[in-house]
Amino acid sequence: MIELAGVTHRFGGRVALAGLSLRVAPGEIYGLIGPDGAGKTTALRIAAGLIDPAAGAVRLAGRDPFDARSGTRELLGYMPQQYSLYGDLSVAENLAFFREMYGLERAMFVARRDRLMHLTRLAAFRDRRASALSGGMYKKLALACALLHDPKVLLLDEPTTGVDPVSRRELWDLLHEFLAEGVAIAIATPYMDEAARCHRAGMLYGGALLAEGAPAELVAAFPHPVYTLHGDRDALEAAIASSADVLAFTPAGARLRVVVRRGREQGVLAGLAAAGARAEPAAATFEDLFLATVRERSAA
Repeated sequence: MIELAGVTHRFGGRVALAGLSLRVAPGEIYGLIGPDGAGKTTALRIAAGLIDPAAGAVRLAGRDPFDARSGTRELLGYMPQQYSLYGDLSVAENLAFFREMYGLERAMFVARRDRLMHLTRLAAFRDRRASALSGGMYKKLALACALLHDPKVLLLDEPTTGVDPVSRRELWDLLHEFLAEGVAIAIATPYMDEAARCHRAGMLYGGALLAEGAPAELVAAFPHPVYTLHGDRDALEAAIASSADVLAFTPAGARLRVVVRRGREQGVLAGLAAAGARAEPAAATFEDLFLATVRERSAA
């Protein structure tokens, strides 16, 4: 349903995407996971037909989104990262505006509007201006507007950024409501934990796809051991900084998590023990996988 093949794009003299290829099937959520500047927004905007790639091909449901005659706009729902609704319009007025933009017949509009307002729990706020909504409510309204015309392809650019944990969960629950209808969803997010909510995820960094697959399978295949360290943070961080075999480390409350290069555990743990560390084996996470993969690719 969504296909990018060898897509390359340059922006400001740098490579924003380098030969990106991915495919999203109907009824699937594909997560583009990566930090700011990784190329996630560029990839989605190219998929939506908003930016011309320097090379490569894009297809939505087998159609060319850059061909105005292809009818892809009717198939596509796009939710940009930046706030794009009319703040001085109410919830109901924003939905009515999108009805006019999509040219929906009244009966279809009313049915879709009522269902979406029920699912998003925005019905009680129908007369509230968009600018007066909380971050989570605003994002749910933006999603409702993107879904109003019953699209078959949904492109979401960091829809959960800046919202509270409860709203994040509710937004993901909403997405899963539409999978049974065969919608193909591509979502960009900087939150590593959200990879687990996707059927497949692509790790994007520096415009390149480092790896992709089912998140649980990627983590299960991760070869490097992970440890939780207890001890003085300053001393441990100094010891970690001096070791080329620590591929990644992240804070974990008052402790540290470290990813150690496979086969080098004995030497690394001895050095950390000398710095006062007590190490416990830990299960790898998608974040461990991502950070270690970036480190290895950067050093290659």
